[in-house]
Amino acid sequence: MTDAVLVVNAGSTSLKFAAYAAAAGGGAPLLCRGVVDSMTTGPQFVAKTPEGKPIDAHEWGEGQAIDHKTALKFIVAWLERHEADIRVVAAGHRVVLGGTRFAAPVVVTPEVLDYLDGLAAMEPSHQAFNVRGARALAEEFPHLPQVAAFDTSFHRTMPEVAQVYALPKAARDTGVRHWGYHGISYDYISREVPKHAPDARRVIVAHLGGGASVCAMLDGKSIETSMAFAGLTGLPMATRAGDVPADVIFYLLRSGAYTEATLEKALYGEAGLLGLSGLSSDMRMLQDSADPGARLAVDYFVYCLVKFIGAYAALLGGLDALVFTAGIGENSAVVRAAVLARLEWLGLTVDAAANAANGPRISTADSKAAAFVIPTDEELMIARHTLALVKPA
Repeated sequence: MTDAVLVVNAGSTSLKFAAYAAAAGGGAPLLCRGVVDSMTTGPQFVAKTPEGKPIDAHEWGEGQAIDHKTALKFIVAWLERHEADIRVVAAGHRVVLGGTRFAAPVVVTPEVLDYLDGLAAMEPSHQAFNVRGARALAEEFPHLPQVAAFDTSFHRTMPEVAQVYALPKAARDTGVRHWGYHGISYDYISREVPKHAPDARRVIVAHLGGGASVCAMLDGKSIETSMAFAGLTGLPMATRAGDVPADVIFYLLRSGAYTEATLEKALYGEAGLLGLSGLSSDMRMLQDSADPGARLAVDYFVYCLVKFIGAYAALLGGLDALVFTAGIGENSAVVRAAVLARLEWLGLTVDAAANAANGPRISTADSKAAAFVIPTDEELMIARHTLALVKPA
């Protein structure tokens, strides 16, 4: 019998999962991963091997709808039926916001979920759905231990001056502060960097995917990150605007061009690469296009990335290593080359052949600083945290 940890990333209409074996010695080899998507319109289940080969699929039917509890019950039953001698003994959840209470993963209790639910107004895109997944699993499997791992926890090492905004105390007392996100990914990368650059103390990591951010690390600890209060700010992203001046928001509302609801929808879902290009939110399409809008979107993305990296190098007092990770970071040689071309003053010179091959080291041997492509693995990080807190019987 193989004990397994189920890792869950619950969204509004989809639920991603991965299963890891609770191996002896603290290892957690991946067994499979998959998703239940289109939960409100025509739910579909797909599972794949660790190599990405399809294993199984299931459809509930067009026009059908299922909730998180139904999806999770199906996943657990499928795992224990399909994977020989599997017993799901614990579950780990990605939860974006841990608030001031949780600077590390925590065992889930009803009281913990109530607190996390209370933070949903701060981060409206993911928080409530992440918590809903944990509640649903607890209702269906009340004796299954669960752990919540937070995207904000890694950034609680930032100095206090980096976690506050110049707002009146009354505003700050509502919970407004610089939280920082993608922390599970940065946690994983911070543990991988020493394998590539054991002497690197001053490290900047660019997590570039559909959501994108940059993190400055000193001795493996976050000291600053670009994504701020919720999931909207910092770098431009696939459909999210990134940094927009506050006075622009007031102007757009005063002008009558947007309501609060339509402006929030535009900033989260119609802006970023999609908004600038007018074509697509997919960097692969944009970097291969000669369309002026596509070029503008790519150039703006690179510009903002260089701006943050330069600022963070100043905070760190220099740079030992720059890491690219996540979908764009791991796969776009075009973006990486454009960024590194503007960072030669930091001692970075791109190795064109290594960059085209996606690394791992993409800077020349004589560069004063090093640049790397290091694939992230947030699900594995959650599995490890879960196993550290929940010891299978």
